[in-house]
Amino acid sequence: MFRRLVFNLWYLRHPPWDSGITPPELKEFIATHDPGRALDIGCGAGTNVTALAQAGWQVTGVDFAGRAIHKARAKVRKAGVTADLRVGDATKLKGISGPFDLALDIGCFHGLGAGKADYLAALDRVLAPGGFWLMYGFFDPSPDHAGPGLVPADLALLPPHFTLLSRQDGFDKRERPSAWFLYQKARD
Repeated sequence: MFRRLVFNLWYLRHPPWDSGITPPELKEFIATHDPGRALDIGCGAGTNVTALAQAGWQVTGVDFAGRAIHKARAKVRKAGVTADLRVGDATKLKGISGPFDLALDIGCFHGLGAGKADYLAALDRVLAPGGFWLMYGFFDPSPDHAGPGLVPADLALLPPHFTLLSRQDGFDKRERPSAWFLYQKARD
């Protein structure tokens, strides 16, 4: 509850994580995959929901911060596209049904703490067979990792029918280790 309040307060202004720019990794995915149904988990102010909708995707965005969804609705409306935007919990995805061809997560999974297993169960429920999970998070594989983000044990929680297609390691603008991951769910 406290966390939700803090995030809502950030959205009274401009949260530092919201660049307003669609990352090149998502642009590349859009350019190399036919449009389908997409779910943006932790969609924030809707930058990537809007980019997906403009590229022909049918998009649902979910965020636990109501103020973020309010801003996302305004951004979608201004762009002249449509999207289903909802306030909700990423670890449950209650009321959201798939199948989705793409689940996008830019910075949500890595911040969930104990909720990661529930998140992955909800993701598995809504992601179509053959669907993709494009995820960005702080990731430091070193054994002395002490900061926020993912550790190798978090990735070991993934269902065995999720295959890693690519991983691009790098650093965020504050020089924290991070990575982009692209997984695909088995077709059955």
